[in-house]
Order: sequence, then C-alpha cells, then structure tokens
Amino acid sequence: MNTPEFFVTPGYGERLLSALHYSQAVKIGNRVETSGQGGWDDDLHIPESLEEEITQAFQNLERTLATAGASWDQVVHVNSYHVGGFPPEVNEVMARLYRHYMPNHAPIWTQVGVAALGLPTMRIEIRVTAIVP
Repeated sequence: MNTPEFFVTPGYGERLLSALHYSQAVKIGNRVETSGQGGWDDDLHIPESLEEEITQAFQNLERTLATAGASWDQVVHVNSYHVGGFPPEVNEVMARLYRHYMPNHAPIWTQVGVAALGLPTMRIEIRVTAIVP
C-alpha cells in the first residue's frame, strides 16, 4: 500500500491548515484527491459575482493540483456543491471552464445542491480526483 502524501496550497491553504487543521490535497500512489476548493482569494474573500467565484474556484483547483504534482489534464472526476440552486449561469460557466481547462476530455461530474458551505458567503465549492500517469 502507498503512503498518503498531504499537500497544502501556498497562501489560502496555509491559512486553512492553521485555522482548521486540514490539507488541500492528498496523493496516494498515482491518485490525487483535493479537498473542496472555494472561489476565495488568499485572504478567503469571496467575489460578489457568481461567475467570478466559480472562475476563482477553478483557478484555486489548478493551484492545488499543481502543488500535488497534478493538473487539469489528469482530472477524471469533479464534485461541485452549490448554494442557491442551479440558475442557468452556473452550468454555462462550469461548462465553459471545463472546455477551457480540459479541452481534450470530459470528466465525470456530480452536482449537489446544499444549504450552506464553509464560509458564509460561499456559493460554490469544487473537489476533484486526478490520476497522474
């Protein structure tokens, strides 16, 4: 069995590790799992615009994957958690960003509506699984 290796994203990941004692990613063998990434900046501020929040969550995932030695090219599974339901903007932005970050493949995806997320102003959180060759 492979030993888990934990990763902390520089910036916001260090803040969250200190405050809440959790890592942003774990690698076991060739599999990388991320914790849920919100659309926050390094100071954990959330943009007012839903599109900007979703875009920032994708950018945060890119940073976290890179910290663990992975990339969007290797993402095979996405779970997204949404507060406020699924207005058309949500799927439009998600699909556009999937095509941008993963132009050569379409991952499997599960969307879940939730009542609340970790920060009071969060409307989206995304976690992914990547398989690193």
